[in-house]
Amino acid sequence: MNSIERFYATIERRPVDRPAAWLGIPHSKSLPGLFAHYGVQNLHDLKVAAGDDFYAVELPYHSEYSNAIYAAFDWYLDGKVDAENRTLTAPGCFNEAEELSDLDFFNWPDPVKYIDPAECERVVSDVPEGKVGFGVLWSAHFQDACAAFGMETALMNMATNPDIFEAVNDKIIDFYLTANEIFYRTAKGKIHAVLIGNDVGSQRCLMISPDLVRRFVIPGCRKLVGQAKRYGLKVIYHSCGSIAEAIPDFIEAGVDAIHPIQALAAGMDAESLQKRFGGRVSFCGGVDTQSLLVNGTPEDVAVDVRKLRRLFPTGLIISPSHEAIQPDVPPANIQALFDEATRV
Repeated sequence: MNSIERFYATIERRPVDRPAAWLGIPHSKSLPGLFAHYGVQNLHDLKVAAGDDFYAVELPYHSEYSNAIYAAFDWYLDGKVDAENRTLTAPGCFNEAEELSDLDFFNWPDPVKYIDPAECERVVSDVPEGKVGFGVLWSAHFQDACAAFGMETALMNMATNPDIFEAVNDKIIDFYLTANEIFYRTAKGKIHAVLIGNDVGSQRCLMISPDLVRRFVIPGCRKLVGQAKRYGLKVIYHSCGSIAEAIPDFIEAGVDAIHPIQALAAGMDAESLQKRFGGRVSFCGGVDTQSLLVNGTPEDVAVDVRKLRRLFPTGLIISPSHEAIQPDVPPANIQALFDEATRV
């Protein structure tokens, strides 16, 4: 099997020679150590050396105050979005809004103005032949809506003023649908899957009730998933934390796989997920980044990957349980993950 064949077989839960494996998107501060360990000079060569089946590309976006689609909104009205150090907890520009008219002052960005189709075409053309073209689009409408108010106010509004939260959430969903449409038209036939999502889990449980997930997260998820599937793409949905209680809703919304299986979060161990959902949805992730990859030995990592492969003969894309490998993860542990994941 080549990487594309292996990916489709894995995500469709068909027999595979070995599971598909994804390196993720290493943090920039992790790259020097990974490059030195593998004896390479760039991310492309790192992916090849590690045995990554995926080639992730991000949707290029450039506005007056942001160069990242996941940081497109200037919720603090300071003229510059800090994509590296954003927070959901600081009061956003809608913190004091009570009526729908209180939202009218905001200058909503137009993705048509800030996304160049030619640049989209260039980034997807970098995907090597035989590798899985993976569009990392995020489209995190729920998180953005929380940031627009500030988390505390957002949570209160979901309970006491849901219409105003929903109005902002809907505007953000429309923004991402427009942005993604530009990318999909340009990338048609050149990518195979996309990553979208919203963090709705904490270490112990969902951050909001299942009913609120169904009202404020699932409708946007369904629209974004439906749009991607109209272009023939597989959809991997990201949410950190303990989200087992929401997985049936994500399945109903049409997602093909759940990412990243935060292994130490409550109810998110691989064995429980396989028993509850293994025949209904696939997964991506599973190799713990909270403790194992940071503190374990390469042999510890290899043992864990062997266990994952036994639990999931197919239906699991093996990857760290956080897409951004942090600098505290020893490169030898990443090699151990891939050596065991790619063993035929």
